[in-house]
Order: sequence, then C-alpha cells, then structure tokens
Amino acid sequence: AATTTAAAQESLLNICMDAKHHKTEPGPEGQLYGQCVLWKDNACCTANTSVEAHQDQSYLYNFNWDHCGTMPEKCKRHFIQDTCLYECSPNLGPWIQQADTSWRKERILDVPLCREDCEQWWEDCQDAVTCKVNWHKGWNWTSG
Repeated sequence: AATTTAAAQESLLNICMDAKHHKTEPGPEGQLYGQCVLWKDNACCTANTSVEAHQDQSYLYNFNWDHCGTMPEKCKRHFIQDTCLYECSPNLGPWIQQADTSWRKERILDVPLCREDCEQWWEDCQDAVTCKVNWHKGWNWTSG
C-alpha cells in the first residue's frame, strides 16, 4: 500500500491541469521567457504563454495589470511569478480542483506560499492600488 501511495503522490507532481492555455502533459520548453524560465526543463506552458505572462495587456486572460493605474514593477513581478507558476508548473497536482467555467475544467486552490515570499509580496505591493475587491469575479466585460 505504501508503494501505491507513493506512486499516486508522484503522479500528482508531474501533471498539467485542464485549463485554457496548459499543455496536456508536461515536457521540456527550452525557450521559456523571463520569470517563467524556472520551468524550462519540465513545463505545462508553451514559450508563447510564458511571453504573454509578462505583458501588461495579455491575451491570456484579456486582463491588464494596470487596470487601476500603473502597477509598480517591483509589485508586478510577484503577479508575473504567480502567473508563471499557474501556467507552467507541473507540480500543482495536490491543489488541483474541478472548475465549472467555460474556459477551464480545473483550477488550483490553497497552494502554500512561503512566509518570506508572502512578506516580500506585501512589501513590494503595499503602496499599489486596485479598484476591485476580488479579481476572480464581478468584472463588467461589455466594453471588452
């Protein structure tokens, strides 16, 4: 039984989620861009997705980091890193959950964050502003 459990855990650490821009299975992507390069040896994202993760106005989610004014670069890098993790990491299996949306069948939830990373993210973004309480819902997309 221990071997079965170990195999099940191992399989959760080498899969891609079923979402909008993810590959069906992880593999090498030698041309990953910028902060996404950490996953070049085994990625769920393509090189093009990694480039788009760094754009202020990206086709990935039709979203602009500067939606409420210019986001400081030191703050933006944390959101870019988060996007690279979400799009590229093959090691998110333990946190994948079913999602009932038109654009993805799975999502991640409750992924642990190192205390140091959380504190640095706060430090770098504490003076930035947003005009939304929750970025995941309630947007008015009528204007595009």
